[in-house]
Amino acid sequence: MADSVPATMTAIEIAAPGGPEALRPVQRPVPIPGSGEVLIAAFAAGVNRPDVLQRLGRYDPPAGTTDIPGLELAGRIVAVGPDVSDWAVGDRVCALVTGGGYAEYCVAPAVQCLPIPAGVTPIEAAGLPETSFTVWTNLIERGGLKTGESVLIHGGASGIGTTAIQIAKARGATVFCTVGSDAKAVACRDLGATLAINYRTQDFVEAIRAATDGRGIDVVLDMVGGDYVAKNLKLLAEDGRHVSIAFLEGARVTLDLFSVMRKRLTVTGSTLRARAVAEKGRLARAVQAQAWPLVETGQLKVLVHKTFPLAQAAEAHALMESSAHIGKIILTCHAAEG
Repeated sequence: MADSVPATMTAIEIAAPGGPEALRPVQRPVPIPGSGEVLIAAFAAGVNRPDVLQRLGRYDPPAGTTDIPGLELAGRIVAVGPDVSDWAVGDRVCALVTGGGYAEYCVAPAVQCLPIPAGVTPIEAAGLPETSFTVWTNLIERGGLKTGESVLIHGGASGIGTTAIQIAKARGATVFCTVGSDAKAVACRDLGATLAINYRTQDFVEAIRAATDGRGIDVVLDMVGGDYVAKNLKLLAEDGRHVSIAFLEGARVTLDLFSVMRKRLTVTGSTLRARAVAEKGRLARAVQAQAWPLVETGQLKVLVHKTFPLAQAAEAHALMESSAHIGKIILTCHAAEG
């Protein structure tokens, strides 16, 4: 590694499963990139719901993965491992990682790195990988959303939701979403949602039935689970697709299989973290080819709600759990000046 890379770094570890206070800054050895990997000096890292679940002890990292949380970051490559040809020391990138993002330095598979898009700040870039990869693989690849179709996005004001609204809108779909406040509804309409429903004051099933003249929705992107799934299936039109990406209200649900059969519905879902590096590399190329132009033309923007210094990761998690944010929460690191 370059002489300028120190032997140790500040990282955030989970002292024990628990509340935000379980996150604490510690000194760790700077990781060494292996074959096909690069070492990134972090400018910033995104905070995501899976990080919260890991802190709570409900989402263990895959075997062989660092215990340091964090699934995405942006920074500058400071070392490359063997068999890396696409990147060089000094390149500015953002990356999807299996863990380790909450640190001053992080190793990433080279194929999971993407160039920071033109016109995007490093802080904004840190909030791109997890959301764009997740939305692309689920909404476009698994959900098959097409121009002229309609989509219902739950959690519309989240990092995933704000990304999904913009990608769906850019692809010519009609977008509906649910949110938890009127302020969030305004933000989602500003991003391109035709209808943003405050689920605390409205029945989203009735609201969407009225808005679609009873036809229903072609695709549902669901991160709620629980009793939402049955409601979602009622809303799906013939040949509709239900894509689950999380289950904040529970993973076990009851399905009306006759409705699934009668309307020829597809019920699917996926996770991202445990996928093979080669598969995530394939997805990275698809995102770069299809989503990055939307970023560079301003059709896909990262809404940064608030930033926190790395050492204040606990405060960032407290905000995440409050659900008061719109868009992304970002941790800034020592190398943020670039």
